[in-house]
Amino acid sequence: MADLKLYDGQTPAWCPGCGNFAILKALKDVLSALELLPHQIILTSGIGQAPKLPHYIKCHTFNGLHGRSLPVATGIRLANHKMPLINITGDGDCYGEGGNHFIHTIRRNLNIAHFIHNNQIYGLTKGQASPTSEMGRPSKTLPTGSASEPLNPIALAVSLNASFVARGFAGDQAQLVRLMTAAITHKGYAMIDILQPCVSFNKVNTYQWYEDRVYELEADHDPSDRVEAFRR
Repeated sequence: MADLKLYDGQTPAWCPGCGNFAILKALKDVLSALELLPHQIILTSGIGQAPKLPHYIKCHTFNGLHGRSLPVATGIRLANHKMPLINITGDGDCYGEGGNHFIHTIRRNLNIAHFIHNNQIYGLTKGQASPTSEMGRPSKTLPTGSASEPLNPIALAVSLNASFVARGFAGDQAQLVRLMTAAITHKGYAMIDILQPCVSFNKVNTYQWYEDRVYELEADHDPSDRVEAFRR
């Protein structure tokens, strides 16, 4: 395993208790275990609290526009077929502004590991409802609650026949390490929707809220069964 200190970047500016810290720690653990040194990996990202992650880890980095990181990742992948490429986005960044790019990246099935930090809120811009916010939940811009049904990104990815679809939780480090390792080593597009609390602006989906609801799929779960995937 590589020394974890090799991956230290800038000091994170996230709020204390933010789920992003756990995601950053898991990613460093995975890169260390895979012995991928900083000069051997590239991270692309858009705009938001989640896409700040590449600033906080030593590697090749491209920090793009809001919702536009996947086209950059696509171009990098076409130019360099060998270097592991990880795309970091938030739920608003990916499912909102970047929704169209999300769909077509799945369709092209390029070798990209895509980690989406899903806190069901816009954190960087201080608490607006995101595409995954629950219907009826008040926010700073929608005091009477979101009037729209939330997007189900897992169902969308499965319906588009994505080659790797997973959901993890920032509060379960061991699970997240397993999922990230599988995604980075997968040949093709690999999506992980990572549920994570926003301690400043989302007072509903807290660590305890997730702890009461998240669960592991059974060992005999068949990931090729699309009907069962939609049921779940």
